[in-house]
Amino acid sequence: VQLQASGGGLVQAGGSLRVSCAASRWTFSNNGMGWFRQAAGKEREFIASISWNGGRTYYADSVKGRFTISRDNANQRLYLQMNSLKPEDTAVYYCAAARRSTGSTYSDEYNYWGQGTQVTVSS
Repeated sequence: VQLQASGGGLVQAGGSLRVSCAASRWTFSNNGMGWFRQAAGKEREFIASISWNGGRTYYADSVKGRFTISRDNANQRLYLQMNSLKPEDTAVYYCAAARRSTGSTYSDEYNYWGQGTQVTVSS
């Protein structure tokens, strides 16, 4: 199983960015997926999750209404569209594959992780 996150970068507050995660070496469509982030000096936190077919999504309160998680099973890709970005969104963003077909808010429910991509929001 391999997960490769990309698309991070530097953006001004109020701007938008889309991060992607390419999955390989397993059947991506079997698993729920999630995005987490970790800011410097802080613990990793849940951002969003999506079920195997995209039919169910869940968001942390801190990003609800601003971020959108989606997936393309045919191309084995996971996305996180981030709008109205704030400086507090600055973190390394990680994609992860859940043990189950539904997503989860708990990191323990994920058994494969990507390497992370840095997102920096300037004020």
